[in-house]
Amino acid sequence: MHIDTIATPDTTWQQEALCAQTGADFFFPEPGSSVRDAKRICALCPIRPACLDYALANDERFGVWGGLSEKERLALRRTTTR
Repeated sequence: MHIDTIATPDTTWQQEALCAQTGADFFFPEPGSSVRDAKRICALCPIRPACLDYALANDERFGVWGGLSEKERLALRRTTTR
């Protein structure tokens, strides 16, 4: 019997991310809430580039990833695919 395996993305970087130490509330705020605090934390995080790469590669639609909001990631995707 042959079982195909699906490659899972490397998420070991998440253990070192500052967001893992602060909690998800900042990074997944209620609709219409500010993401300013999340972006401040991201700006200090050495893992930010890996986080953003992960979010873009996995089409993360919600929350702040790599210092960018949903709308900012969507705009970035649109400009890089043109």
